[in-house]
Amino acid sequence: MKEQEQKMKLPKLDDLFTSQAQRDYERAEKVEEIDISKISDFPNHPFKVKDDDKMEEMVKSIKQYGVILPVIVRPKDDGTYEMISGHRRKRACELAGVKQIRTIVKDLSDDEATILMVDSNIQREEILPSEKAFAYKIKLEAMRHQGKNIDIDESETSAPMVQKLTSREILGNEVGESRENIRRYIRLTHLIPELLEQVDLKRIAFRPAVELSYLSEDNQYVVQNIFEFDEVTPSLSQAIRLKKLEQEGKLTEEKIEEILGQEKPNQKEFIKIHNERIDKYIPQKIKESGKVEDFIIQCVEEHNKRERLKQERNAR
Repeated sequence: MKEQEQKMKLPKLDDLFTSQAQRDYERAEKVEEIDISKISDFPNHPFKVKDDDKMEEMVKSIKQYGVILPVIVRPKDDGTYEMISGHRRKRACELAGVKQIRTIVKDLSDDEATILMVDSNIQREEILPSEKAFAYKIKLEAMRHQGKNIDIDESETSAPMVQKLTSREILGNEVGESRENIRRYIRLTHLIPELLEQVDLKRIAFRPAVELSYLSEDNQYVVQNIFEFDEVTPSLSQAIRLKKLEQEGKLTEEKIEEILGQEKPNQKEFIKIHNERIDKYIPQKIKESGKVEDFIIQCVEEHNKRERLKQERNAR
């Protein structure tokens, strides 16, 4: 008898006095109009919100059509909300003078909110290296908090093995990056802001920037000063040398200046001459001796001498 009572499920009062359609509506995500003043930005939001031409276009669109795609927020204990997805739409509303915004409220944990925030932004067409760096970093931390180090048992395959799929590999699969590239992007978070900005502006290439991230903060500022005043861009080989000296404890300001001051192969000017244009002027003996370059330089020097003599005669 007791077992039958335990199995019997009593309906809730809500179920007795509401229809299934009403209950489904209550459970569904509803779009609400919420005052923008009650929505704060996501802490340490890695994606930049700029008042640029694209923002101006969004402002015009909102003035004409309103916010078509609702933003996503989560409730805070003080009755206000925290933005998860929609920082640019919120800013555009502020510029357009709109006081309320269409919103979906989700009750999320810190880690769930972080993952959704990154996922909502990372697929944009234009993502800066600094945005990827900090987005990957905070999402990876959130995934690790959730215990996403998954053991995949491949014992049923022809080569039995157990492979541990790390959080970094899971993240890489989700965003279409290799595990190593995820690591490289996260390394960029160790760069001083001034150097990271040069990476965003494409004045410092991605791979050299990763190597520079291993330098101490003081040495990074030395690199930044040299970059700013001498306009030298570190090559990958130069950055690797700097990193090696840093790890050996031998990197000094003088060494940084010496390495970055060296002329790189791509900075040297080359003169290209098609072979058929010059081949007929070069004696066969010179070709066989392998001293074609020396012969051409000698011819140019003799030409310059004749030109100087000609100018001197004309000046008399």
